[in-house]
This record gives sequence, structure tokens and C-alpha cells, in this order.
Amino acid sequence: MRLRFRLAIAAGLVGVAFPAAALDTNVPQSGLPTAAMYSSTLLPERAGVVSWKTFADVEAVRQGTRIVPEFGKAVLALDKRKVRIQGFMMPLEASDQRHFLLIAVPPHCPFCMPAGPDAIVEVRAKAPATWAIEPLIFSGTLAVLKDDPSGVLYRLSDAEPVAPPNK
Repeated sequence: MRLRFRLAIAAGLVGVAFPAAALDTNVPQSGLPTAAMYSSTLLPERAGVVSWKTFADVEAVRQGTRIVPEFGKAVLALDKRKVRIQGFMMPLEASDQRHFLLIAVPPHCPFCMPAGPDAIVEVRAKAPATWAIEPLIFSGTLAVLKDDPSGVLYRLSDAEPVAPPNK
């Protein structure tokens, strides 16, 4: 009983300390931007680098009792090709950054995915990569995954960092 009472008091204090009116729930009529749209404000388009807008050309479609990705022609044309991708590194482990995520928007929480599957590329690097807060460019062989059990849509294998071009 005491625990419930303390939780009720704590909930009441949170309501007083952080009133609901402070939360802005107004969504623009155009809707919230997608990760691909938002990333274009953070990552300038670069020649020879696949755009996150290209990766966003995928839709979830019903196939029998399952939901599967249906990729656009531009995405399918990249399958098994050597590509360059620009994004923000999201480490999966504390050390040895050979396996990590490259994402369209900066990570904001170590426990949260910052965007949907179309804005994430799983990376398997040849050698450990150095983490940086700035956007990075990696080159490797892209796999477009049509039925990955973990829900990953894109994987970059044999990846290597590319020196960013001069701005």
C-alpha cells in the first residue's frame, strides 16, 4: 500500500513539475518529415554517394499473411553493387566497430532506433572503424534484403571508410 501511495504522489509531482500544457502536440499540416527528408538538411547530396531518399523507395506490402518490403527499381539496381553511403555511425558494441549501423539521422539515445528501417544500413567493416559524431562515408558491397528475419533492409559488407570530399 505504501508503494502505491508513493507512486501516486510521484505521479502527482511529475504532473505539477511538468504540466501537460508544456508538451507541444501540434503537427504541421504537411506532417512530420521522414528520416530521408530530415537527413537532407544534415547530409548534403554528394556525387557518387547513395542518397537516403533512394533507400526510402520501399513500401510494406501484404503477401499472404506476411508483410514484406517492396523495393523501387532504383534500390533494386543497387543490389550486390559497390556503393558509397554517407551517414551517422551508431555502434552496436562498446569496442571493435566492425559491426555497426549507419543511419540517416544522428542517434539521440543509445537504446532507441532513430528512424525506420529505410533509414538504417547494417555495416560489416573489413577493419574496425573509428566512431565519430560527424557524418561518415563508407564504401562496400550493398545487399538489398528482401526477407531478413531481423527486419534489416540494407547491409553493407566489406565496408571501408572513405575520406569525405572537400566541402
